[in-house]
Amino acid sequence: MEQTFFSQLLATLKTFTFKDFIDVAIIALLLFYLLRLFRQSRVGQLIKGFLILLAVYGVSYLFELTMLKYILNSIFTYWAIIFIVVFQPELRLGLERLGRSNKRLRSFVSSTVQNPEDQIYRALSDVADTCAVFSKSKTGALIVFERETPLGEIADTGTVLNSDVSPALLGNIFFNKAPLHDGACIIREGKIHAAGCILPLSDNLNISQDLGTRHRAAIGMSEASDAVVVVVSEETGSISVALNGILTRDFKRDDLYNRLVELIIVGDNNNASGMFATLFNKRKEKKNEKE
Repeated sequence: MEQTFFSQLLATLKTFTFKDFIDVAIIALLLFYLLRLFRQSRVGQLIKGFLILLAVYGVSYLFELTMLKYILNSIFTYWAIIFIVVFQPELRLGLERLGRSNKRLRSFVSSTVQNPEDQIYRALSDVADTCAVFSKSKTGALIVFERETPLGEIADTGTVLNSDVSPALLGNIFFNKAPLHDGACIIREGKIHAAGCILPLSDNLNISQDLGTRHRAAIGMSEASDAVVVVVSEETGSISVALNGILTRDFKRDDLYNRLVELIIVGDNNNASGMFATLFNKRKEKKNEKE
């Protein structure tokens, strides 16, 4: 048996071509992408259930369990349709992420803005300053930075403002007696596009029980889009950032500002690209010249 297996393996390797290598590489990349997408989501649990059904299906064939085999055979006959129905939210999320380009937030700065660099950094700085104040006063806040994925449907659930970002305006929006304080604020093109918006809640069962609705909404928004979501806890004053379904907690003012610059201007993993990389590099050059 072992000799037959190794003989077949060697025969396969001898006929292995560059085209086969490309084929295997693409499949490996797709599997890696799916595993990374499904990690820390309910899909993992669903896949475990599917594998259990598959094992039971094999047992039914092995022991000739006619009724069980018939039922499971009927299920697996329509497995493609069942898969699409059950995994619809995750498939939609995966296709959205696959369709995003490498350039980050091309629409963040309008072409009509005279000093786009100053507006970008001022918006990020004002958000960081405001969150630091909110952290001390334990004022809850939920701020969404729109990037590649349009958030028009989310913005429609709130009130459109199209106002410049400022600590005073953010303070008025999230004041606990204000009508818009319970919703999220969406920042688009360096401005507060809308406030009082309703975000989708995450259904990830692995989220810590000490996180409330505001944090679950931040994670849910980051799962459904490529947005960067900043959340300030009303109970603890902790500042957190949600990205791609992962919540990073306990930011200080400067750490938050640097992280926002990294994600929104420079790009993920410090891979600067496009207009924002140019602006970032120019700012660094000016700073170095002053020093």
